[in-house]
Amino acid sequence: MEAAVVIIALIFAIFVALGVFATVKTVRAVKRGVDRTVTQARRTVEDTRLKARTYAQPGAAGEVAQLRLSLRTSMRATQEALRVAAPEDPSLSEALSLFQRLSAHGHELDEELRRLEGEPDRTRIAACLPGLRERTERVRDSADSLRFAAQDRARRFAEDDLDALSGQIRMEAGALRHWTTEEPAPAPAPPAPAPSAERGEESEAAASPERPARPSITGRPSRQQPAPSWQKTRRPESTT
Repeated sequence: MEAAVVIIALIFAIFVALGVFATVKTVRAVKRGVDRTVTQARRTVEDTRLKARTYAQPGAAGEVAQLRLSLRTSMRATQEALRVAAPEDPSLSEALSLFQRLSAHGHELDEELRRLEGEPDRTRIAACLPGLRERTERVRDSADSLRFAAQDRARRFAEDDLDALSGQIRMEAGALRHWTTEEPAPAPAPPAPAPSAERGEESEAAASPERPARPSITGRPSRQQPAPSWQKTRRPESTT
C-alpha cells in the first residue's frame, strides 16, 4: 500500500513538473513575441517620425533626420539579408561577425544623430553635420557592401543549381524519347539474277517436292501485356 502511494505521488510530481515547464516555455514564447511586436511598432513609429521631419524641417535639422533614416534602413536591410542567407550558407559566418562589429558603430552613430536632433543651436548642428555625414556614409556603404555580396552569392548559387538541374532534365528527356534516335539505314537490295539462273531455279523448284515455308526471323512477335491497374484486384467471391 505504501509503495502504491509513493508511485502515485511520484507520478503527480512528474505531471506538476511537466506542467510548470510547459507554462514557463509558453510564457517565455509569449514574452518574446510581445517584445518583438513592441520593437517593430517602435521602429515603425520612429521611421515615420523621421520621414515627417525630413520633409517638414528643411535645412540642417531635416538632414540629420535623413541621415538617421538612411542609416537605419541600410543596417536593417543588411541584417535581414544575412539572417535569411546564413543558415543555408555557412560561409557567411565571418560576414555576420563583421556585421555585428559594424552594428556597434551604427548604433553609436544613430544615438549621436538622435541627440543632435534635439539640439536647439542650429550653428552647433551645422558644425557637427560634416563629420556625422561622412561617418554615416562609411557605415552605410559597408553595410550595403555586405548585403550586396550576400545577395550576389545566393543568386550565383541559384543559377549554378538551375544550370545543373536543366542539364539533368535534358538528359532524362532524351532518354525517355529513345525511339526518336535515328535507325540504321537498310542494306541495299541484292542484284537481280540472270534469266538463265531464274529458269534453272524454276525448274528445280518444279522438280523438288513442296517444302513448308520458313518462319520469318525479322523479329520476335510482339506480345501485348495488360497495363497494371490503378485499382486493387478483388478476389473472386466464394461460391461455397
